[in-house]
Amino acid sequence: MSELSPRRRLLVLAICCMSLLLVSLDNTVLNVALPSLQRDLDASTSGLQWTIDAYTLVLASLLMLAGSTADRIGRRRVFTAGLVVFTLGSLLCSLAPDLETLVAFRMVQAVGGSMLNPVAMSIITNTFTDPRERARAIGAWGAVVGLSMAAGPLVGGLLVDSVGWRSIFWINLPVGLAALVLTLRFVPESRAPKARRTDPVGQLLVIALFGSLTYAIIEAPHAPLSTTAPFGAVALASLVALLRYESRRHEPLIDLRFFRSAPFSGATVIAVSAFAALGGFLFLSTLYLQNVRGLSALGAGLWMLPMALPTFLCAPLSGRLVGNRGPRLPLLIAGGAMTAAGLLFALFEAETSNTTLVVGYVLFGVGFGFVNAPITNTAVSGMPRAQAGVASAVASTSRQLGQALGVAVVGAVLAAGVDSSSYAESFTEASRPGWWILTACGLAVLVVGAATSGRWACATARRTAERLESAEIREAAGADA
Repeated sequence: MSELSPRRRLLVLAICCMSLLLVSLDNTVLNVALPSLQRDLDASTSGLQWTIDAYTLVLASLLMLAGSTADRIGRRRVFTAGLVVFTLGSLLCSLAPDLETLVAFRMVQAVGGSMLNPVAMSIITNTFTDPRERARAIGAWGAVVGLSMAAGPLVGGLLVDSVGWRSIFWINLPVGLAALVLTLRFVPESRAPKARRTDPVGQLLVIALFGSLTYAIIEAPHAPLSTTAPFGAVALASLVALLRYESRRHEPLIDLRFFRSAPFSGATVIAVSAFAALGGFLFLSTLYLQNVRGLSALGAGLWMLPMALPTFLCAPLSGRLVGNRGPRLPLLIAGGAMTAAGLLFALFEAETSNTTLVVGYVLFGVGFGFVNAPITNTAVSGMPRAQAGVASAVASTSRQLGQALGVAVVGAVLAAGVDSSSYAESFTEASRPGWWILTACGLAVLVVGAATSGRWACATARRTAERLESAEIREAAGADA
């Protein structure tokens, strides 16, 4: 790919950021619309869980496949296809006549979304070849996540109250079409010099693992054991088969050798824990503010600003701290703040007082704002440069899986304890175990972050990187011979 002018590079970055805004905004906007969906489509708590988890599960399952496919057949081609599928899925979601159809169309959306974020990151990496420019570009890319957190509740609240929940999908149409036109006009095509082979067996095992595990968790409070137990068995069998198969494959979907690096393993656990906390936090907060306090969607969005704004403000600060001092301090701040927020709700019923509710939201926003930058940095720090993209894709998959599991587990706990005949009265008590789960997630971020960002962990990361690089050299030499 030829060198682009500075203006052209910035335009490519803006187009990629538009795609991230589409995917990120969609989830935060939808959370505010959940009570309206519940009323209009007569949805149960598990039905609401599926409107979120159907999207995040498909996204998590296909991220690595989309990235490797783009490296092989062309990044702009896959990115363009992702924009088309995501925009079409958004249109279908806005027309869904019932909950089951909406869940199916959310999965269509996710197929398109899986072609956007990892591929956009590859486009940015290949467009900005200077390390400093690339760092600034990735920083701008990361700030978009904070922007979606800040804008999502307000945009969703305004749309739901003024037009209805279907309008939250309409906003994707003009943005998606504009990004499509700009991509075709300005984004150059690029491919990887040596693309990884496809791994269809590994991909199917990942889908079976994620899907069956989440189904078993969500449906456990409602369905008999004879219905959910087989799905739990499928999840366990898929996990065992995936570990055995991937360890023997030359170019696996998930290279299990990565997990010998303490920072990489830690980043995976932190990503799952932090985003599980986010998914559960948004789910509980939205239902409480609208179904218990009786606020409108816009009122709920305004109440969530004390969480969204610190996330937006702390994200770039975290990135600078990671660059200057490493990931340890941001991870400690993130874990400490998220744990404190969870304890405030679990022990002191923070939601029952305006003051403690705001303090809890601010603490969680600060924690989540600090956690994103060190996840990617810690994941790739123990990898050879040639494997940094794959390591980043695993971290992204862990984020989506964590959010899906957070909604599934916390929603299942809530559904098991809430009394439908006295919903408002029973919600606070029924949500208490959920807040304890979110506290445990924050504590996991704190403990694992402290354990895997120290000097000994960095030393093991360097040794792991050296072994992986040596193995790649030997494999390449064998292939040439």
